[in-house]
Formats: sequence, structure tokens, C-alpha cells
Amino acid sequence: MSTAINNSSIYAGLGLTGNGSSGSTANAAATAATSAASTQLNEQDFLQLMTTQLQDQDPLNPISNNEFFSQIAQFSTVSGIAQLNSSFGTLSSQLSSSQALDAAALIGQGVMVAGTQAQLGSTGLYGAVEVPSSGDVTVKIKNSSGALVGSLDLGTQAAGTVPFVWDGKDASGNALPTGTYTLSAQVGNGATAVAAPTDVTAVVQGVSTSSSGLMLNLGTLGEVPFSSVKQII
Repeated sequence: MSTAINNSSIYAGLGLTGNGSSGSTANAAATAATSAASTQLNEQDFLQLMTTQLQDQDPLNPISNNEFFSQIAQFSTVSGIAQLNSSFGTLSSQLSSSQALDAAALIGQGVMVAGTQAQLGSTGLYGAVEVPSSGDVTVKIKNSSGALVGSLDLGTQAAGTVPFVWDGKDASGNALPTGTYTLSAQVGNGATAVAAPTDVTAVVQGVSTSSSGLMLNLGTLGEVPFSSVKQII
């Protein structure tokens, strides 16, 4: 006793139509089941199912030309998308490699990024304030213990990026040790004063890759995304 296998649901899922219950239909159903198990349909699966459909079509109700060419177009689309994905993958890899080479050239160079932790070197501490609106701009500098060791009055500034340099001396003119200092900035005075973001400078010491993309090692300031660099000094 034989049991006919109806694979219309398989064809329907592929946008195909077909009839028949021959042995080749059973083989096609088995092939489709294997493909379904892998949750992916490749070009060979698609072509085999379409060929089986043509072999098992009802002679009294054959597939129409329009329907056949529609399925051919679907097959071409699947093939084209696969090739397009492969091309984009290759392009993405090439762009990543090119970006890595560009970033490697920054090793030893100074960059400016958003942050509040800045390094005081032998020539001073360099940074910038992102002024949101016109007003009097003040920068406060604290040491690693949180003590206020410096204050810069940048005067009235228009909205935009305002660079500054701290010479590394306290209010008494004493030179402070090199190291990491914390910056904070405000625009305005008294109750109307508002906090403003600061940018800091650091020397690139290395380049690495991660799931987030290229990362720059800024030493004691840690790693920052390559895309966050605002200026190369």
C-alpha cells in the first residue's frame, strides 16, 4: 500500500505550484525537509524543486508560461541576492582593513576626544569646551584626590568649540606634577550657570579591533572608538 505525498505546502512556501505523487516527488519532499532542517534554502534546493515541479506537473493542467518565467525570475533574484551579499561582505572587509591602516598611522599622534580626564604633560594640559550658548566660560581643574588645583577664566565666548591650555600651575604659581586631572566647565555665573561638555587631548598608543569597531588606546584615558575622534593634533 503506497501513500501519496502532497508537497503543495513546500511549493507554496517557495512561491511555486505543482502536482503529482511520483517517486521523484517524494525525493523532492525529502530534499525540502532536509533544507528546512537547516533553516536555509540554497540555489541548488530551489532549482531542484522547480525541476521536480516541471517533471510532475499535471499534463492536463501544465504550468503556464507566465508562471514558469515568474519562478525563473525568483531563482535569478535568489542568486543575485546571494552574490550581492557576498560582494558587500568583501567590500566591508576591505573597508575595515583600510580603516585599520588609517588608524594605525595615528599611533604616536595626538587626538582630541570628548572626556573629562586629561593628561598634564611637560608642556601643559590641552583641552576644549563645547560652549552651548554665548556666555562667560570657566574651566575647573581637580587633581586625583578631588582637590581644586586650577581655574581658567576664558571670558565671554560664542557658542562652539573653545580650546584652552592650562600651564599646570596652581594659584600660587607652583608647578604641579604631571599626571591625570579632571576637568569641568560651566557657562554663565551664579544661578544662571550651566555645565558645558569638555574635550581632552591624548596620544594614541595603540589600535585594536572589537565588535564595536576600531578602538584607539589612549593610555591612562583608556580605549575610545575611532569614530569619536574630533581632531587630530
